[in-house]
Amino acid sequence: MRSDVLVGATAHEAGVRRLRESFAAVPAGEPVRLAKRTSNLFRPRGRVTTPGLDVSGLDGVIAIDPTARTADVQGMCTYERLVAATLPYGLMPLVVPQLRTITLGGAVTGLGIESTSFRNGLPHESVLEMDVLVGSGEVVTTSPTHEPELFAAFPNSYGSLGYATRLRIELEPVPGHVALRHVRFTDRTALAEAIAAISLDRSYDGGRVDAVDGTVFAPDEAYLTLATWTDEPPATPTSDYAGQQIYYRSIRERRDDLLATEDYLWRWDTDWFWCSGAFGVQHPVVRRLWPRRWRRSDVYHRLVGWDRRFGIVDRIDRARDRPARERVVQDIEVTVERLPAFLDWFDEHVGMTPVWLCPLRLREPDGPGSGRTWPAYPLEPGQTYVNVGFWGTVPVGAGAADGVVNRAIEEQVHALGGHKSLYSEAFYDPDTFAALYGTAALDAVRATYDPDERFSTLYEKAVRRR
Repeated sequence: MRSDVLVGATAHEAGVRRLRESFAAVPAGEPVRLAKRTSNLFRPRGRVTTPGLDVSGLDGVIAIDPTARTADVQGMCTYERLVAATLPYGLMPLVVPQLRTITLGGAVTGLGIESTSFRNGLPHESVLEMDVLVGSGEVVTTSPTHEPELFAAFPNSYGSLGYATRLRIELEPVPGHVALRHVRFTDRTALAEAIAAISLDRSYDGGRVDAVDGTVFAPDEAYLTLATWTDEPPATPTSDYAGQQIYYRSIRERRDDLLATEDYLWRWDTDWFWCSGAFGVQHPVVRRLWPRRWRRSDVYHRLVGWDRRFGIVDRIDRARDRPARERVVQDIEVTVERLPAFLDWFDEHVGMTPVWLCPLRLREPDGPGSGRTWPAYPLEPGQTYVNVGFWGTVPVGAGAADGVVNRAIEEQVHALGGHKSLYSEAFYDPDTFAALYGTAALDAVRATYDPDERFSTLYEKAVRRR
């Protein structure tokens, strides 16, 4: 285990003290934000001149209890560091989002997802308790039975209710390897039916399924990647997709595959799904020259940030008389029955490929009816949903309205009874947003824990870019 990951209770208390002091130093009426070196948000925010909250010393693991299968983790701890601490015990978080630098606190307040979500739900559903810095400046311990309103409202609040400093989460056993089956579908109705069956049976064609996600390359070419944890000695060498090989291409090229567990967890991070192609990193020559340590999503994210800051690509497009392009970086969710309708609409009106699929269900740990509902992202218990992720740019006509493609996607998702994640641009009007994201419940909690309105509301953060 990496020694730099474990911080201990004393260091944690010192980190919380610095955080509270930095919060008290922000003048009343000024925006309150975290001073983070990395971010996985894709929505622009207005510039501020006040210092961010000091989160130094809040990025590690406090303790692991391998017998109880729990971990106490600081809010700014990335999943990369968290997994480095749990895997030596043969344990992992119940859901590990795809990108290394997503933080545990960020995944809980912003709704992470991954291939175990069809059986384990979303990251906040395996939280047992957490400490939250709220708008009053206090750190409140909350759980399903203690300050339960804050606990229930916190997921998908994106910092509008406060920031988690410590989270106690459940862990589950995981062996050393993951065996993959890439199953092709040429019909979207059959694809949706397979997702629905796997989500209920947790098996496919006689084999156990521990994790599942999908990739759509064309209207008649989609794959479900079915993962099975295995401790059997490898009969063949494990694949290495942090090297010269590219994971998403292997889905079309291989029927079966075998990865070390850690490599499976970060299979999408090396090439930021398929988005590394925009930087030339998928070209064989460039890939050999591009240092392995730089083949990471956070490196690409910084490059995107520099481009947005200086408008490099826009300037090149204008100089070459290319059409303007709109950035379309979104994750949406619809029920599995409506997945084919959304994909057909998306092909016709957006036309971006590949597209990622990830099934999810609310967690019901003790059988049907035993799960919780979460007001800021209401999903129906017992219903299978599919997250559809698409990330890139599309050409738009001259003089097109701001966000014309993203607005159309919002309208279609709403028409299909779905939701979209709020890590990227959103254009909803206040009434629609309030209905979709339960802001009445958030406002009630804010009145208790943030009486002076130190934090921006969820609508201000997600739509008004504050």
